[in-house]
Amino acid sequence: MSNCLHLAIPAGDLNMAKKFYCDVLGCKVGNSEEGRWLDIDFWGNELTLHKSEERLPKVRHDVDMGAVAVPHFGIHLPEKEFQALKVRIEMAGVVYLDKPYRRFVDSEYEQETFFIEDPNGNVLEMKTMVNPEVLFKVN
Repeated sequence: MSNCLHLAIPAGDLNMAKKFYCDVLGCKVGNSEEGRWLDIDFWGNELTLHKSEERLPKVRHDVDMGAVAVPHFGIHLPEKEFQALKVRIEMAGVVYLDKPYRRFVDSEYEQETFFIEDPNGNVLEMKTMVNPEVLFKVN
């Protein structure tokens, strides 16, 4: 791994969090300290889940397609992986915070995205882009 993002979040009950991230999302477990924290391989990034009592506060910010929950984090996936993830989420009975929808239709930034919450209320945005190569294109 090089240039991977590290993010540590309050995860509530670690067993519930591990089931969500591994069984539902398909991530793998890395290093851990029993009863305190565990690392998740979040598509090549290090997501550290800390046992906690607290939950992060959320607000909604207006963007082009409506109001999105902030803070949030997520991943850009290839189309096939994104569609497979949607199936796993729906089969697990996870309720969408914001159902899948398309943004920037007919532009070079066209994408499909959805928002879900983990068991501790952390918001995740999952997306796939029609043209991922334009993600960091300077206008």
